[in-house]
Amino acid sequence: EVQLVESGGGLVQPGGSLRLSCAASGFTFSRDTMSWVRQAPGKGLEWISDINSGGGRTNYADSVKGRFTISRDNAKNTLYLQMNSLKPDDTAVYYCVNADGRRGQGTQVTVSS
Repeated sequence: EVQLVESGGGLVQPGGSLRLSCAASGFTFSRDTMSWVRQAPGKGLEWISDINSGGGRTNYADSVKGRFTISRDNAKNTLYLQMNSLKPDDTAVYYCVNADGRRGQGTQVTVSS
């Protein structure tokens, strides 16, 4: 059974940082391109970043480029998202997604003073 468990969210002030993690199991993590998407209150899903299976190629949405960094540890079957210079507009539930489109339950990120 595919499982994706996100963690690391929370309440942070504008300009702050958070590191999200996604623990994966039930599929061959090291072979999959992995993504992060988010859903802000009242809005649809927004793709924000992806990383290829080996970790050598990454892509970012313009809204997060230069502030967020995606990475992975294939030995630990874990995906990460380092988020810096957070803004109130980054407030959302963040999900990791595997190549089949499966996602976890999400982790809430709230950016507010």
